[in-house]
Amino acid sequence: MNETSAAPAAARWPPAAAGETDWLRELADDDGLTGFMPPALPDAAWVLHSMYEHELGPTDMSYVAYERAVLMGGGPEIIPGLDPADVFTGMVGELRGPRWRRLRWAELARRTGDSVVPEGRLPCHTSFPSIKPGGWPVGIQAPSEGRLDRTDWNRLVDILTEHSPQGAETLCLAYYNPLLQRAEDFDNLHVRTGTLADAKALYDHPEEDCWTPSNLWAQDRSWVLCTDYDLWATKVAGPAPLVEALLDDTEIEALRLPWAP
Repeated sequence: MNETSAAPAAARWPPAAAGETDWLRELADDDGLTGFMPPALPDAAWVLHSMYEHELGPTDMSYVAYERAVLMGGGPEIIPGLDPADVFTGMVGELRGPRWRRLRWAELARRTGDSVVPEGRLPCHTSFPSIKPGGWPVGIQAPSEGRLDRTDWNRLVDILTEHSPQGAETLCLAYYNPLLQRAEDFDNLHVRTGTLADAKALYDHPEEDCWTPSNLWAQDRSWVLCTDYDLWATKVAGPAPLVEALLDDTEIEALRLPWAP
């Protein structure tokens, strides 16, 4: 967490009424337990959460096996050139260090022969079926589940700002599903209100544990995004120019899923 922006985030994103989510409940026809998944409005794209690869490459050892070896007292000798600090240090949502680079889903799909997203499915832990459960190599950091990393979040906020009529002054609401709140309150939904100008600071909100919102939407309801608790991607529903900007962006990796418009 960036302590410098934590205080402004708390001040500029105060709580809002739980009833602000009523329209989302109707739109998604869902209770929002993991997030309210919107339909196309009238278009939509999925922003794939970033994954990263160590400069040594994926290696032949899984993350699970490597972690076990380190817990048993192993160190840099486990995989020559790979220091455990390269793997186990760093903050949630942040790049692990200078020896890691962005690995795009399309690149990994070319290597494995898998589809970027298997037809009929959503981006999640079942993506890349050629990699067995628990078998992700230690040299690849899998996408985050239920949250965007800071780089993707910041870029997404920039694009939303560029494609909102009020720009940075666009009034927004942010909903955090109960599972992000340790499943303590399922009756009083957790909502905050603020502007896009302050949306990047949400990453450092002292009460949100580095979770990005399950839903963020413009008060005028022209667009809405959903980061479902169980998924490795964020759906952005809104006008076609916004969606095209996401698809054409060189930093964000986004795609349309015809079976999940």
